[in-house]
Parts: sequence; structure tokens; C-alpha cells
Amino acid sequence: MIYSMTGYAAATRDLGSAVLSLELKSVNSRFLDISFRLSEDLRFLEMPMREKLTERIGRGKLECRGHLQAQPAQSGVVRERRPNTTVLIELGALEAAVRSVLPQAVPLTVAEVLRWPGVLSEDSLTAERVQAEAMSLFAALLDDFVATREREGAKLADVLRERTVRMREQMTAAAPLLPAALTAYRERLAAKLRETVASLDEDRIRQEIGVFAAKIDVAEEVARLQTHLDELERVLKKGGAVGKRLDFLMQELNREANTLASKSVSGEVTVIALEMKLLIEQMREQVQNLE
Repeated sequence: MIYSMTGYAAATRDLGSAVLSLELKSVNSRFLDISFRLSEDLRFLEMPMREKLTERIGRGKLECRGHLQAQPAQSGVVRERRPNTTVLIELGALEAAVRSVLPQAVPLTVAEVLRWPGVLSEDSLTAERVQAEAMSLFAALLDDFVATREREGAKLADVLRERTVRMREQMTAAAPLLPAALTAYRERLAAKLRETVASLDEDRIRQEIGVFAAKIDVAEEVARLQTHLDELERVLKKGGAVGKRLDFLMQELNREANTLASKSVSGEVTVIALEMKLLIEQMREQVQNLE
């Protein structure tokens, strides 16, 4: 698969007395750059979260946000409550001690026991439970985040393939023009030389034309353009972390297109070279977002 460096995902989980919220987002970057913005009660999770991210993500500027927000009690909502067994045992021992001295004392009712401070409380959030819940939610969040980067990467790869097809169409259109343009230019140059330098014989004129024709021959540039496009398609087909390799190929394609434009002796070939440069720039912009 090919992955974009742009992605976003968010998830929440109700923990009873609090709501856990996590968010991941990323943009393009030359390297892997991870930053965390976690609330104080989640700061201890930064290292395990960082390890999970580096296992799945190769490049990009990532930001992970997370906070644990206390949830106020709501009327009409009954939350799960559990009696504190330790407090019950202590309370029972205290009642027995009192009744041993004051046997006429009225026994505690269930309602009174439940109202006793510390007997009944909402399910507490221990650090262990917060870590377990947070890492479970983070695993699902990371899967969603990677999926968004994968979908975006697939779209970018399709754009690159479409531009590659158009590049090949431009080269196909230029192929029959190049020999004709070179021949026409040789004839124009020969006529100018005959008019300007009457003392030169035909052999010298042919030599001068041959030297200059070699300088404006673009067959080598066209061949390299074909080779770079073949490599581009191969890299896209292979997938994986292709961003840096494709960025290098864009530089090479642009170099050859520039040379083709500078050597052009035909208006039609120049137009084709400029169109190719435009397509390469469009591809380069997309490649900047690939991991």
C-alpha cells in the first residue's frame, strides 16, 4: 500500500465517571515528528503510545491529543455502583463492638449502611484501568488513522498514474516531430551559413551543422524520460514508503524536461516540453504528501 502523510482520526470512550477522548492528526514532513498534548492524568501513556506510532508510521508530522474529562452526575441516570467490602467489614466490627456495650442499641439498616461515607461509591478509575482503556482505544484509533492515510495515499497514487499516462502521450506526440524539426533546422542553418560566410565550402558547412545538431539532439533526454517514467510506475506498483524515492524521480524528470525545452528548435516541441514540466510539477506537489 501507498500511504499519505495526511490523516486524521478521533475516538471517545465512556468510562463511567469520566469520558476518555483521543485524537490523531498528521501533515507532511521530511521525517517522523511526533508531538503529544495529553492532559496531566494521561501523561504517563506518552511512551507506550509513541512506541505504537513508530511501529506503524514512517514519516510525517503527527500530533496526538488526549484528555480525561470528569462526567457530572445526570438526573435519571443510574450508574453502576459497588459496595466497598473493606468498609463494610469495618462497619460491621464497629457495630458489634457498640452492641456488646450497649445491647439495646438499634441495629443499622441497609439504607443506613449504604449512606455511610465510603461504603458506596462509583466505580473508581485506577491508573491501571485508565491505561488499559486508553491503550485499547488508542489501538482502534491508530487503525482508523492508518486507514485514512491509506485511502488518501491510494487517491494520490491514482493521480500520479494518470499524470504518467499523460506524460507518455506527450512523448508519443513529440517523437515524430523531433526528426522533422531537426532536419528543418539543419536546412535553415545551412542557408544562413551560405549567406553569411560565402568563403566556407560545403564540407565545412556540413561539419558546422553536424556539431550544432549534436548539441540540440534530444534523443538521450527522451530515452531518460522514458526510463524515469518506467521507474515511477514500478515504484507505485511496489508500494510502501515511496515518498523519498518519488521525490528524487520528480527532480530527474524535471531536469530532463528542462533540457528538452532548452534544446528545442521547434515551437511544437517547446509546447510539449512545457506541458510535460507542468505535469511534473503537478506530480511533485502530490508526491510531497506521500510517506
